[in-house]
Amino acid sequence: MRLEDLNWMDVENYLAVDDRLLLVIGACEQHGYLSLLTDVRIPMALADAASERSGVLVAPPVNFGCSHYFLAYPGTLSLRLSTLLDVVEDLLRSAYRQGFRKILVMNGHGGNEPVRGRLYELADQLKELRLVWYTWWLSHSTQQVALKYDLKPNHASWMEAFPFTIIADLPKGEKQPPRIPGLMSPEEARQVYGDGVFGGAYQANPAVMDELFAACLADVLQLLKFE
Repeated sequence: MRLEDLNWMDVENYLAVDDRLLLVIGACEQHGYLSLLTDVRIPMALADAASERSGVLVAPPVNFGCSHYFLAYPGTLSLRLSTLLDVVEDLLRSAYRQGFRKILVMNGHGGNEPVRGRLYELADQLKELRLVWYTWWLSHSTQQVALKYDLKPNHASWMEAFPFTIIADLPKGEKQPPRIPGLMSPEEARQVYGDGVFGGAYQANPAVMDELFAACLADVLQLLKFE
């Protein structure tokens, strides 16, 4: 159940019986052969699946994150960190004012991790607000699947290559991870990463991807209990 499919009266009725909300923050950035909105599509797919099973309302995603280091790749659109922090805070304050008290923030992009610091401040100020932060690729469940099949989790590699993120033919085999010299300019990053994949297998067996998605979905459903 998505917010965009409701009117304000529907939301008022929802809040009379439930105060939970799912909010995805992602990015619009290069992902090799995958969609530029991979960091939105994956957590939104998880949010939609979790909503179907739990009835929790899903807010429209924040489609842009902090991706300055990829700006030399056409299609990458980035926010300044300060802008992203303010956007997320404003959205959460809006939701809180209307009665949402339990909010699961589903992060789809590593560059957004600093947002967690602002959320700690917000939780301290809004005493009734309960926030949970979930970064799917860093979860224990994801790591277990990767270890089980001896696959290295990397940006734009197999772990993000779901049927709904693949938009071009994927190369066969694996890519040797490049040597990272440290913090890089966007131009240096493009030279180092080439096609944009950070290394490892370009794709995995569909059954592995189904297992990975199911594991992450189980995480989300458990977190939505706000225990």
